[in-house]
Amino acid sequence: MTLVFRVAALAFAGAAAPALAGPPYLTDDPIPTDTGHWELYAFTAGEGHGSTFDGSAGFDLNYGPVEGVQLTATLPLSFSHAPIEGWKSGSGDVELGVKYRFFHDDKKGISAAIFPRAILPTAAHSPSERMRILLPLWVGKDFAGGTSLFGGGGYTVNPGPSNRDFWQAGIAATHDLSKTVSVGAEITRQGPDTLGGTPQTRAGIGTIVQLSHHYALLFSGGPTWADGRTSYRFYAALGLNL
Repeated sequence: MTLVFRVAALAFAGAAAPALAGPPYLTDDPIPTDTGHWELYAFTAGEGHGSTFDGSAGFDLNYGPVEGVQLTATLPLSFSHAPIEGWKSGSGDVELGVKYRFFHDDKKGISAAIFPRAILPTAAHSPSERMRILLPLWVGKDFAGGTSLFGGGGYTVNPGPSNRDFWQAGIAATHDLSKTVSVGAEITRQGPDTLGGTPQTRAGIGTIVQLSHHYALLFSGGPTWADGRTSYRFYAALGLNL
């Protein structure tokens, strides 16, 4: 993942998506950023149903300080639209995380990592929220021919009035069509995050187009089923690998 890409993804993720994400997918993988390298994502994303819409844009930053470790920071702006309130915009929730790959078998193509994250209540539209903590485990397997399977999930500590802690999980598969184009599909599940809320199920497809050694384009989208209705989300980013 590139530095520009990750910065953008962070901004969007704070407003309209669950807290698991490996751009362009909601599901993360256990592979950290290469040691001594940056990944940057400049992104925009959103999710909506009818005239109700939540989105974000910004930057997602990743750095590999040592072997098997990735530092992540998400710097978001958010925007939304509702039938009565109209359009609103402002800062989003800043996200900080550390990915640690504690197992890697290169021969078998299997990796596992933990990726705890702190989601800070910096959004202008939600000043009463408290810091949330995501505690996930991610596992991945690479197969011959350019196919990868990865997934996992974790528990989110979600304090605050009317909020509740919840579990979330996801699984994704990707395949390299060529040296420059990859496609994939995923499905995720999240428990209710508020008292009286309902679970959310998301499905999606995505692609990564490598423009050069340093630049790539990322896209994904799909439906979300919750509260007895269907909404739709999208994600688009430009990634830079330094």
